[in-house]
Amino acid sequence: MRINLIAIGKKMPGWIQTGIDYYQKQLPREMNFNLITPEGQKRKNTNIKQVKETEGELLLKNSTGSNIIIAFDEHGKQNTTKEIAKAMENWQQNGDTVSLLIGGADGLSDSVKKQATQLWGLSNLTLPHSMARLLTVEQIYRAHSLLTNHPYHRE
Repeated sequence: MRINLIAIGKKMPGWIQTGIDYYQKQLPREMNFNLITPEGQKRKNTNIKQVKETEGELLLKNSTGSNIIIAFDEHGKQNTTKEIAKAMENWQQNGDTVSLLIGGADGLSDSVKKQATQLWGLSNLTLPHSMARLLTVEQIYRAHSLLTNHPYHRE
């Protein structure tokens, strides 16, 4: 199994990056987790639809070779941790390569949503994209800990 978190934008607040680094280090090597951060497009005096399309092309280009593409969208299905753990268990058994996509500040292009295997939501709350990254990595770690009976996950 390989999990790629592909998120537009390179500049993250230090505390966000510290959190991502912490959870990323907790993941087992055999998970093959990668964080890929294509540069966001400049928005000043630019057509937002074109920005979303360009960023969408970057997301899809970086997900080449993935047999499962999950795009995070405010209208996507909100999964429980147990559902994410079950999905990860299936990915592991099938040897899947999974790309989790987080768009830029203006969201995802329609082409990304159409090409995605699934649309997932993180919360009904409006979240900064940097926070979405941190939550995603934490939930991957939490789902892994659930699958391995690690005491991190409690109900």
